Amino acid sequence: MSTPTATDAFGASEPVLSFSPVILPVPGRPVDLQVRVSAPATGTSLPVILLSHGHGPSNNLSSLNGYAPLANFWAAHGFVVVQPTHLTSRTLTHLVADAPGAPDFWRSRAEDMAHILDRLDVIENAVPQLAGRIDHTKVALAGHSLGGFTAALLLGAGLTDPDTGNVVHLVEPRIKAGVLLAAPGRGGDVLNGPMAELWPIIGAVDFSTMTAPALVVAGDKDDSRHFTDMGPDWHTDPYTLAPSPKTLLTLFDAEHGLGGIAGYDAAETTDENPERVAALAQLTAAYLHTQLHPGAPTWQTTCEALTTGPDPVGHVESK
Repeated sequence: MSTPTATDAFGASEPVLSFSPVILPVPGRPVDLQVRVSAPATGTSLPVILLSHGHGPSNNLSSLNGYAPLANFWAAHGFVVVQPTHLTSRTLTHLVADAPGAPDFWRSRAEDMAHILDRLDVIENAVPQLAGRIDHTKVALAGHSLGGFTAALLLGAGLTDPDTGNVVHLVEPRIKAGVLLAAPGRGGDVLNGPMAELWPIIGAVDFSTMTAPALVVAGDKDDSRHFTDMGPDWHTDPYTLAPSPKTLLTLFDAEHGLGGIAGYDAAETTDENPERVAALAQLTAAYLHTQLHPGAPTWQTTCEALTTGPDPVGHVESK
């Protein structure tokens, strides 16, 4: 019996259609919401992945133009990927620097995803060759870094509004499962790095109500000293502090870029590793496929191929 490979779980990849920008006017938002849509060229009843970008140093990777290594793989293997440009994007700083909610726009980032779901039919009809091909009941979410923070809120985490002291819940019930990639961890005493005072919102999240199924991905070399001296374990908090069902994927030797997911050949990737990125793309697609198609063996097959044997990319645990 041959050893399974990760691609066995998906079959051959499809050519990808990518269309941007789809422009969605949103009342009260200082600029229109713009999204990129990537989809396989064929297929119907396609599930959706909303992808929330991080807040990195590049101008364009933190926008609808980023995360091609993930978006392209997911789309080539049967998902419709929708990527908004959040108001935190450096591409918008000159337009929104003084807008309400700056600089973290924590509420707006989550609301962007609700707006997309509210108008998924508009998006579907705006993209050539996509109309009628989306399954609106199968929606997942992924976010990297600050996008992981946004994902946590949409999956049920509470947040103490620093302006009012009130606990806010922005859970989006249409989202069935999520992936948090190098997401921030807890606040409190461990949030003691030099950036903690500038971004207090990071420490305001309560993971105890994040009840939706989620895969938390953390790099075992992702030491975010600018926020905490807790070490890489800080990024496992969304798994440790949240209720089940949750799965933790710890990637070996991975730093905050997880090998370079924000863009092909991005100079700021401190741990560039195309093989790691390819494995992560497969594992995340497999997790979300199984979550959206209960009983499918995709996740188990891919885990066996990539996280067991003599050269695993990481370690998986679940609760």
